[in-house]
Amino acid sequence: MADINAVESPGSAVLPDNNVLMRVRAALPQLGPSERRVGQVILTRPGSVTEWSTAELAAAAETSTATVVRACQNLGFRGFQHLRLEIARAVPSDIISAGDTHPLTRVFSDAADAISLGRASVDLAAVDAAVAALAGARRLVLVGSGFSGPPLQDAAMRFATLGRPVEAPGDVLGQQFAARSLQPGDTCLTVSYSGANTHTLRACRAASEGGATVIAITSFTHTPLTQLADISLVTGPVTRAHDVDPYLSRLSHLLVLHTLHTALAERSTAGATASMREVVAEALISDE
Repeated sequence: MADINAVESPGSAVLPDNNVLMRVRAALPQLGPSERRVGQVILTRPGSVTEWSTAELAAAAETSTATVVRACQNLGFRGFQHLRLEIARAVPSDIISAGDTHPLTRVFSDAADAISLGRASVDLAAVDAAVAALAGARRLVLVGSGFSGPPLQDAAMRFATLGRPVEAPGDVLGQQFAARSLQPGDTCLTVSYSGANTHTLRACRAASEGGATVIAITSFTHTPLTQLADISLVTGPVTRAHDVDPYLSRLSHLLVLHTLHTALAERSTAGATASMREVVAEALISDE
């Protein structure tokens, strides 16, 4: 069993000094013995919790997964996925204060860190497998909602420039309709920061049940989405203050999508993209 008294090292992804952990600490006396052990693990190992599954947290707290879920709910969260997401979003105590540097400096510095984390986290073999699945796909459907929607729409346009048919319904019901029509030999590509988006999971589950290959780009290793996907491209959680919008993680998601496009472009012939360049040329106003 994991040592619940182990404290995260100074270099951990999340440091134990933020509002989320303060809420957990304050609620400990009201929890039962088993749920209290779950809270203690969260407090002492927050950086690890962001990478764990429900089962792994249960093992560390020497309890059941049902107790973990119940403890998270009693702490004021909808469940473990919600708790983990909020911990990952917490502001580390050693982040530069707002008055120390110009916002542009902080934003670019955080972006560089996020990209470095993404590059180190994504498995190259998984990227190659994703490219092979995309290259051989009879149909390609892109699904995702919320802040993951714009990167997918951008990717759909880029895939289309390679002369490949691609579907990217913007409406979540439209995504489920398209996913339910997928068959063996088709591919469903999704982006989800949390890996626990209900609409995305429904569409991906429908695609998987139809026999299609599901490729997921996400930030966490152990999520309902990675359990469902055939190929997972995990960029790692980014622990910076980004409120509701996980914009730092989206940087890595965009780069992974661009990597897939680049790899497919290298497999394409010049003739496949020649007519697409004409579309761009025709969109420019001619000189009078």
